[in-house]
Amino acid sequence: MSPRPRKVTDDQVFAAAHRATMRLAPSELTLAEIAAEAGVTAGALAQRFGSKRALLLALSRAAAASSDGFIGQLRASHRSPLRALRAYAECMAGLAQSPAALARNLAYLQIDLADPDFREQLGIQARATRAGLRDLLRDAVAAGELRTDTDVDALSRTVEITVSGALMTWAMYEDEGPADRWIRAAVDAVIAPYLTRPTPKARR
Repeated sequence: MSPRPRKVTDDQVFAAAHRATMRLAPSELTLAEIAAEAGVTAGALAQRFGSKRALLLALSRAAAASSDGFIGQLRASHRSPLRALRAYAECMAGLAQSPAALARNLAYLQIDLADPDFREQLGIQARATRAGLRDLLRDAVAAGELRTDTDVDALSRTVEITVSGALMTWAMYEDEGPADRWIRAAVDAVIAPYLTRPTPKARR
């Protein structure tokens, strides 16, 4: 058995905690599980963060602090703003790799909504995400992908709501296809009236 590393960075711990939350419900998640994922001892995490709640709150704060960069990275990876928007929709489908996985993520969302400290970070993330979506849509107008009379403020809010709603409804219609395709189709339907030209799917 290889020895565990003596130290890991906070970012490595957060990545490990995120991986653990993707396979364990809140009631199953322990410092020991996160420590095993990170390759350290539970005592080391307790000494650094104090408790599981404190570690998860630190993770939430880190996610909130970096949330404005997530969509920016997608934008940098795609020449088309609308392709970046669709990539965002597909990334969100990662929360619904199965109905059971979605249920686990909704259990963590319950904590985010019920606990004021977590809710504060959730609000920061949500506002940063909507701002990122608004920037993508504004870029799409400038690039000639969307009509010049597009209300990007209203449409960014609609896209945000659509992605969340599509995540929920996909679990009810799982047999109709994977979550990424389901969510992307929902986003495409929302932006279709604003397109300056047909989507590739519409041309086939």
